[in-house]
Amino acid sequence: MPIEREDIGKRLDMYVAEREEITRSASQKWIKDGCVTVNGRAAAKNYCLREGDTVETDPPEPEFLSAEPQDIPITIVYEDDDVIVVNKEKGMVVHPAPGNPDGTLVNALMFHCGARLSGINGVIRPGIVHRIDKDTSGLLIVAKNDRAHESLAEQISSHRFERCYRAIVNGTIRENEGTVDAPIGRSRTDRKKMAVVSDGRNAVTHFRVLERLKGATYIECRLETGRTHQIRVHMAHLGHPLLGDTVYGGGHTKDEQRLAELLSGQCLHAQSISFVHPVTGEYVHIESELPPYFQTVLDDYRRRTEKE
Repeated sequence: MPIEREDIGKRLDMYVAEREEITRSASQKWIKDGCVTVNGRAAAKNYCLREGDTVETDPPEPEFLSAEPQDIPITIVYEDDDVIVVNKEKGMVVHPAPGNPDGTLVNALMFHCGARLSGINGVIRPGIVHRIDKDTSGLLIVAKNDRAHESLAEQISSHRFERCYRAIVNGTIRENEGTVDAPIGRSRTDRKKMAVVSDGRNAVTHFRVLERLKGATYIECRLETGRTHQIRVHMAHLGHPLLGDTVYGGGHTKDEQRLAELLSGQCLHAQSISFVHPVTGEYVHIESELPPYFQTVLDDYRRRTEKE
């Protein structure tokens, strides 16, 4: 995948660690074992990335994990010979990982698609071009072959793949619309969390207020970049964490605790995606309805607002 402008000058091991969400030592081992190439060739871990470089990774298969087909129901909203778009349910993990070895979207896709999935991301993440969090619902595109995967990855990298989310956040956002342009990286105080940090990767989120509610705001977010937990981190950075987000939000008041139990995670839904079909060249736009959990919370806040 071609590097982005903000990654020029960055060490290869640091870049791989950030992109693949692995430790620095793990990225160095990948490089040493030949799992990483720059412009099609092996490079040293301290190689500094240059404009125009293309970095490809071929992650080693974790010895302790495997992905097997499982007959798990999934909602497919679009499918052809090259891509498949799934409306992921809240609570479903995208791919196997320690703590979630099976029961994932990948297991379900392997059952549905058989061997017809891109192999670029290895056996644990076949066909996975981008991800959404376990407790985020909504649309996710999967590549059935390497040609489609490479095209979609390039569209994401060049910001031509559009992703719009719906969210409900704490508090009242006064502006009708705005942009959060703040770099995201690992938190310096908690390595399990992401945060806005000065040396993080470029991250841009555009938001638009759809409805102001009593104690909350219903918004649309459009991603220009796709960093880990981007919307959650950016809205918390603005002082308006997502409802139900106990990692980046509050959870201290009784109402917040009630919501956290009701939602079992953040109130965030990947509502639409738009892309150029990797084979036909057609523009494709797909939308999904708000899931029941989201609509229930939205209706609850609307009732509160009407009583005011």
